[in-house]
Order: sequence, then C-alpha cells, then structure tokens
Amino acid sequence: MTRDDENHLRRAIELAAKARETGDAPFGSLLVGPDGAVLAEAHNTVLSDGDISAHPELKLARWAARELDPEAAAATTMYTSCQPCGMCTGAIARSGLGRVVFALSNEQFATLKPGGWPHVPQEGPALFDEARVPIDDYYR
Repeated sequence: MTRDDENHLRRAIELAAKARETGDAPFGSLLVGPDGAVLAEAHNTVLSDGDISAHPELKLARWAARELDPEAAAATTMYTSCQPCGMCTGAIARSGLGRVVFALSNEQFATLKPGGWPHVPQEGPALFDEARVPIDDYYR
C-alpha cells in the first residue's frame, strides 16, 4: 500500500461520508488512471435514486466499460470505502478494471452491520440441454 493508495482511499471515505450526509448508505469510490489522475468518482445513491443497483462501484464499472477502451480500463485502479459486494465484483470483472483497493473488508463491514443481508435460496442447475441452446457458439 503506497501513500497515494492511502490518499485515494481517504477520498473514497470522504465520498462515503457525503453519501451518508445526503441520506444514502455510506459508500464511496473513485477510479484512478495509471498516472494517478482521478477519472471518475461516485457515492451510493440507492435510496435517493430508488435503485438497488446504485452502488458507487457498479456506477464506476459501468462508466469504465462505456468510456474506456479495454487497455485503458485494465490500467485503472478503483479505490472504494468498502470491499465490493458480489454484484459489484461481477461488474468490475466484466468491465476489465485492473485493480481494486478497499478500506473495510466484508468481514469488518459485517461487524458494523449486525444481522447482515438475508439469504435467498437458489436451486439449479436444471434443463441444461434446453438452456444451452441460446448460448451455444455465442462465445466462440
């Protein structure tokens, strides 16, 4: 962890505080290029937007996928106040970002949010032969 990493994490924490001040959950993130320049910033707006996907990490991953070519995206670092959730982790991987640095881990966050999130049971796999038809040859 470099001094620059720590400074960018402090900015992510400031963005989290801004989210809380505006009535949203306290999460903030920024995307930084290889030269250290901040490319984009976001904070949580789940409540104010009425959108359960309005996490700052997801917003920045979507921005990068839209605005950066794959090589530029791979050279970025996302700094975020908390370790990205599963939804955001998937978006980060698909957007091709190069690195994520976070302040609080999921385990640390869990100690600050008693009760955690509800578990939703999943069933499957099922109907492989039917489900594969629209996917066959798509990724080749």
